Amino acid sequence: MTDPTRDPRFFQDPYPAYAALRATCPVQALPTGSGGRPGYLVTGYAEAKEALVDARLSKDTAAFFADHAGHGSRRRLHPAVAHTMLAADPPRHTRLRKLVTNAFTTRAVTQLRPFIARVTDELLDRWPVGEEFDFVAGLAVPLPVIVICELLGVPEPERPDVRRWSAELFAAGQPDVIDAASHAMADYMTGLIAAKRLHPGGSLLDRLIAARDGDDHLSEEELVSLAVLLLVAGHETTTNFLGNATLALLQRPTERDRLRERPQEIPAALDELLRFDSPVTTATFRFTTQSLTLGGADLPAGAPVTVALGAANRDPQRFPSPDLLDLDRDNAAAHLAFGHGIHRCVGAPLAKAEAEIALRAVLTRFPGLRLAAPPERLEWRHTRLVRGLTALPVLA
Repeated sequence: MTDPTRDPRFFQDPYPAYAALRATCPVQALPTGSGGRPGYLVTGYAEAKEALVDARLSKDTAAFFADHAGHGSRRRLHPAVAHTMLAADPPRHTRLRKLVTNAFTTRAVTQLRPFIARVTDELLDRWPVGEEFDFVAGLAVPLPVIVICELLGVPEPERPDVRRWSAELFAAGQPDVIDAASHAMADYMTGLIAAKRLHPGGSLLDRLIAARDGDDHLSEEELVSLAVLLLVAGHETTTNFLGNATLALLQRPTERDRLRERPQEIPAALDELLRFDSPVTTATFRFTTQSLTLGGADLPAGAPVTVALGAANRDPQRFPSPDLLDLDRDNAAAHLAFGHGIHRCVGAPLAKAEAEIALRAVLTRFPGLRLAAPPERLEWRHTRLVRGLTALPVLA
């Protein structure tokens, strides 16, 4: 079967393609482009949830590429990017995740809320009233970048480079760009870590440098890898979430006005907005360590598996009328936008806090905010991992 996710039109609206695949079978064998060996795409909700917790699906990509050397031989991703915590299984994953979990607890995020609110207001103060401007560049990008860079201790003058490298890491179909960005980001974080060793501070990165897990120390590669992962994942999801959610609301004035008039409903609405247009459309790479059956499909050992979170969130078997944005949906919190199981996004509380604060401020301060371009003319990022707008022209 031809892979519809490789059609350029897929980036504009992936949901019809996902629905067609899911209707045929919730687990599809699709070509991977590596010697004819098929990979498997999971589009059903129940199957996605099962796959995300099945220990027979490994995330240890180093082991996979060691067994399939030809598959990865053309790539030169920096090891700190290729072998992050997201590409690890227990017990290594457990150890690394434990080191960063405390930074993203509900309590820790609550302490960050005044800072997030202050940054949001400062950004909104710059918006030109009565003129067209880009919501993505004006809020969706800078807010989460500033927050995660502040948390990690990245100096302000260096933040634009961090954002550019991060965007390039998701450049679908441009492996050379991705590889170069991985080295630039890893080299930068290596230098920042060295600088912080000379002049320690109180940032999360400083705490990771000093981190100890019993008698088990972070290796230098693990330290750089964690720093890169936190920096990239710490803002990419929120940037896309803010853009997608705002577009959904601007296209539906009734829902927009409802949340403006009753901002106390925004926290609950976030789950439906996440379900409706997930900022992470596919989970990161997995492969089968043994043959298994999933969703009626027989998967051989060593098969790549992609879990389409965005497709699962539109599965009518789990979410009736899934293409409808329903702020009263009673099971919206069951969405898989942040993943599921041991790899569920550790930064989910921070992403939701930033989105809540930002949407509340935007809807309150700019009640007449509207689209400045037809939705069909909006451009989406060409990447199969995340779903987000390159720009969102609006008028305030």
